Amino acid sequence: MKKVVTNLVLGDCESVLKNIKDNSIDLIITSPPYTDQRADTYGGVKPNDYVKWFMPKSQEFLRVLKPKGTFILNIKEATVDKEKSLYVLNLILALKEQGWHWTEEFIWHKKNSFPGKWPNRFRDAWERLLQFNKQTDFNMYQEEVMVPIGKWAEGRLKNLSEADKKRTSSKAGSGFGRKVSNWSNRGMVYPTNVLNIATQTANKNHSAVYPEALPEWFIKLFSKKDDWVLDPFAGSGTTLKVAEHLHRNSIGVEIMPKYYKVALKNLNSKKGIPEKIKRRRPSKKQNIIV
Repeated sequence: MKKVVTNLVLGDCESVLKNIKDNSIDLIITSPPYTDQRADTYGGVKPNDYVKWFMPKSQEFLRVLKPKGTFILNIKEATVDKEKSLYVLNLILALKEQGWHWTEEFIWHKKNSFPGKWPNRFRDAWERLLQFNKQTDFNMYQEEVMVPIGKWAEGRLKNLSEADKKRTSSKAGSGFGRKVSNWSNRGMVYPTNVLNIATQTANKNHSAVYPEALPEWFIKLFSKKDDWVLDPFAGSGTTLKVAEHLHRNSIGVEIMPKYYKVALKNLNSKKGIPEKIKRRRPSKKQNIIV
């Protein structure tokens, strides 16, 4: 089995990615700084400026991603003057104009979120994970994320009616249908697009760490062993750590020296990457993938 390559680069992804060859990345999964948040570390991009700030970066994502690759964007709307900002929706429209296909939307349900409320709303317990592709025909390994069928099947499939044994079409006219008897004697089924994953309890000295289970699910779904995974906003290195564990090559870019050092420490810990990772500042003449 080939050795896994893990690159962690200190710098701005917009410039660092210029050292990556066209059509060389299988999966991009990332969680960029949300608008107006973490101003003391990442600058806090204003809602009205977010699309303009993001588009040069996503242009590089589009260039380096393979034709059948996938881009997963973890992002969340901001609340401004007691109403939701449109910056995420505006970003989706801008990405489509840039050439991306918006092919799916996953919801991350934070099942351990603390309860709470504000004067005009409740506490959020979910975030978006937007899927974009260069084309509508993309690599997807659905069998890798199947889940146990669950106890509901014990009662529902015990005594099937004649109608359950026939395929019935959706009454909404969508063209989709189902045949209940198809689920008999099955132990595993395909999941929904709602991911019930607890938030990260240990912050690893970073203010916005997502749980390892989140990138793990998408890495399994949209890549295979020895593929290349990119996280252009690497933070504490969670994506790279998981990619290595799943035997994927990976590249992470982090602009903040403080978090770059945190990521290095996490990746070189006993629970992280066992091999010495490649650490470098990119040069104009250097390709990260050769």
